[in-house]
Formats: sequence, structure tokens, C-alpha cells
Amino acid sequence: MCESKEKIFFKLIHGSGKEETSKEAKIRAKEKRNRLSLLVQKPEFHEDTCSSRSGHLAKETRVSPEEAVKWGESFDKLLSHRDGLETFTRFLKTEFSEENIEFWIACEDFKKSKGPQQIHLKAKAIYEKFIKTDAPKEVNLDFHTKEVITKSITQPTLHSFDAAQSRVYQLMEQDSYARFLKSDIYLDLIEGRPQRPTNLRRRSRSFTCNEFQDVQSDVAIWL
Repeated sequence: MCESKEKIFFKLIHGSGKEETSKEAKIRAKEKRNRLSLLVQKPEFHEDTCSSRSGHLAKETRVSPEEAVKWGESFDKLLSHRDGLETFTRFLKTEFSEENIEFWIACEDFKKSKGPQQIHLKAKAIYEKFIKTDAPKEVNLDFHTKEVITKSITQPTLHSFDAAQSRVYQLMEQDSYARFLKSDIYLDLIEGRPQRPTNLRRRSRSFTCNEFQDVQSDVAIWL
């Protein structure tokens, strides 16, 4: 009977130790998560860590105030000037909507395609990147426009993306272009002031730099 009590006692003590160790581990893990969460949510954490990643957005563009003023005459004049296109792209990055100008540039390049094979390859690349549902840089298109492209993508022509490109162009002209003309990026140029580092709009308090790494533009491949 004594032996049975001793075994029971040993089991209780042994089990209690394991339970206590498990509880302590969970508490320590929870405290670690809490400290990490508080660190990530601090504004200074984002500013310090992201400063090097946003630095490239302050790229110096040698444009005379007179030339920059012409960009305000029309959206077409802005996009037809290489520096204007680059400056507008930089502005769109601050609003996390650079996919619109990237799509427009890709369509301009696509219309220069030569031969069925090149047309097919470029059309597929544009569709995969900008058009299909949940594409990495999906642009905002109405259902009908997207459906027409989807049905014709197996036999694309040089005009396959005309409607979509026109839609995105109008969206940028009526919305983004108006804000660009009032932005510090543009006003600094027309007033001849040195360009300052561009502040990225924070999507939410929990937004992190790791997320921003996935929002990198590759406009250059379409130029």
C-alpha cells in the first residue's frame, strides 16, 4: 500500500513539474510576442528601418522648372516626357498604385511587338501580371473588359489590351494626375527646390517593411 502511495506521489510530483515547465515556457513565449508586437507598432521602428528602403524614392531628377511646368498642361505631356514619366511613377509609389503606370507602359511596349510569337508571349505576361484575378499587380478593371481579354488571350492581337489601357489611362488622368500636380514632388520641381525624401503613406499601424519589400516596381523591364 505504501509503495502504491509512493508511486502515486512520485507521479504527482513528476507531472506537476512538467506542467509547471510547460506553463513557464508558454508565459515566456507570450511575453516575447508581446514585446515584438509593441516594437513593430512603434512609429520610430518603421521610420528607422524603412529609411534605407524609401531612400531610392528621393532619386534626383534633373528637370528645369520650365519643363516641369509643361507637365501641368496635360496628362499626355507628362507621360510623353521620360523624366515626367519617371517622376509620376515615383509619386504613384507613395500611394501604392504604381501598377497602373506599369500596366500602361507594358501596353505601350506590347503594341510594338513583332510577329505572332512575340505577341503571344508578351500578351500572356501582361495577363498574368496585371489582368487575371489575384494577379500580383492586378489593375482595377470592370468585369466586361476583363472578360473580353480573358476570352481572347489564347489568340491575342496588338489591340487586345486597348480597352483596358484606355480605362487605366482615364483613371490616372482623372484621379492620380490631379493629386500629383498638388504633391510636394511636383511643386518642388516647378519651384526649383531640392527634392526631399518621399514619405510613403502608411496603410495601417501594423504595416511592416517586410510587406513593403513585396511592393517593388519593375517598370524598367517595360521601358
